Amino acid sequence: MIPVPSSSPDQEPRSASSSSGGGPRRPLRIPSVVLPLRAEGARLRLDTTRDLRNLRESAWLLLLVGIVSVAMGAAGWAFLFGLKLVTGLREQQPALFFLLIPVSVMTSWLYHRHGLAASRGNNLVIESALTGRLIHARMAFLTFFCSIATHLAGGSAGREGTAVQIGGTIASNVSGLLHLEGYDHHDLMLAGISSAFGAVFGTPLAGAFFGMEMCFVGKLEYRAALYCLVGSFTGNAVARFLGVTHGIHAVGSFPALDGRTFALAVAGGIAFGIIARAFSASIRFVKRTYDRIPGSYLVRALVGSAVLLAVFLLTGTQRLGGLSEWMVDAGFSGEASPIDAAAKLVLTALTVGSGFQGGEVTPLFDIGASFGGWMGSVAGFAPGLPAALGMLGVFGAALNVPITTIMLGIDMFGGAGAPYFVIVSFVSYLVAGHRGVYPAQRIITPKRRSLAPDVEHTVEEVITARAKPARVADDVRPVRPDGAAEDAAAGSAAVDEASSVTEDAAAGSAAVDAGADTAARETAVDTAPRRAGAAASTGDPA
Repeated sequence: MIPVPSSSPDQEPRSASSSSGGGPRRPLRIPSVVLPLRAEGARLRLDTTRDLRNLRESAWLLLLVGIVSVAMGAAGWAFLFGLKLVTGLREQQPALFFLLIPVSVMTSWLYHRHGLAASRGNNLVIESALTGRLIHARMAFLTFFCSIATHLAGGSAGREGTAVQIGGTIASNVSGLLHLEGYDHHDLMLAGISSAFGAVFGTPLAGAFFGMEMCFVGKLEYRAALYCLVGSFTGNAVARFLGVTHGIHAVGSFPALDGRTFALAVAGGIAFGIIARAFSASIRFVKRTYDRIPGSYLVRALVGSAVLLAVFLLTGTQRLGGLSEWMVDAGFSGEASPIDAAAKLVLTALTVGSGFQGGEVTPLFDIGASFGGWMGSVAGFAPGLPAALGMLGVFGAALNVPITTIMLGIDMFGGAGAPYFVIVSFVSYLVAGHRGVYPAQRIITPKRRSLAPDVEHTVEEVITARAKPARVADDVRPVRPDGAAEDAAAGSAAVDEASSVTEDAAAGSAAVDAGADTAARETAVDTAPRRAGAAASTGDPA
């Protein structure tokens, strides 16, 4: 008998049938690294497919952004041309101030009879961006012509409100025409806002961030960054191509940031935040006062315009009517007075609060520059720097847009003053609290810990104390620093992009079938906002 050699310790034992085809073979042992590699490969293919699909959709949306921005650039040129024309006419004919009463009555009648929800102004634009509600095209025409009429009669108003409403209306109508939903509608609306700001103020960098920041308190909508950037720069380029020019205010050289200049920036930020809060509170007070007047809406319009006209005539402040951009020049030259700033605040509150159309940004520039220049002169500084900080601080605090404020400073005065812009922007923003000229803004991140219960509510709800009962529970609920409430602000989108990333990471070492499950979840994340947007949209123009 021939002895059978024993198996070596490092040899794999074989069955009697393993060398021939007589029976089932033992399964091969697959290295443990193969399955994760297969899962990663499947995930890579799925990610590539999804990215290509998103790229195709982004290219289509970028095309729409270009169309909206070109249209807004042309509309911005026409609006600024009209403002320049009527402002020159009013300065030559002071008697046009007596048109305040008929213009007010006409504006109120048009908006009451034909405006639908257009009387909500920029707040309607914010609501459209957040909920998908469509805006009727007539809003753009109403605000265009009624704002021109306001400035012809000498009402103390600005131009940003009109521009944003026009840009939002154009974007909403393009969205409605093509049946956009969810993120597509939302991002196009923000791009329309950015194109309006860039076209009217000639500050494309600030305009890009304004669209991302305007609808919220404490949040930047990074998802729409590319669209807002393209919209703002395109709108500005078109307006400039058609002949729009903007004034330049030079600060000169920025001093080194030391203890003295730091104290100036901090003290200025506190003062500018208080002024911004007083500005929005004054407008709200005037509106509520006139709403209590008995009788029809025409009676209230008549009383409001008569009071405004009487203030102009009795105080001799007709030079503060309209845009009053000379106040900015006076602030930079050191010839401004705090009385002018206070008078401009009161006149703007009486104008906007009584229903005249226009905006708030240019009056905020006037007030901030004149007060800042005066404050700097009193403190022994050259007026240029504090005037520039006043423009930025009052603007940013009243609109709750600190990042836009910093970019606006860079657009207007260059990057050398960025440290000052950052200090003033955030100090004034914190001092102003949860107040502002846009009541529809949704609070995502509170400005202070004590304001944490305001999260997920609008500025209007916070001001009027009409918040939901769940707000009581917010006192003991920790506030997530990543802004988890953003989906509530987006209408009813319940799935967050962050959850998709978390699920993908959890499936990192799963097998191929786990990768397929991840793909299904990612598909749900991509489609849920669109389904939510369709459910949130009213389908009817406002």
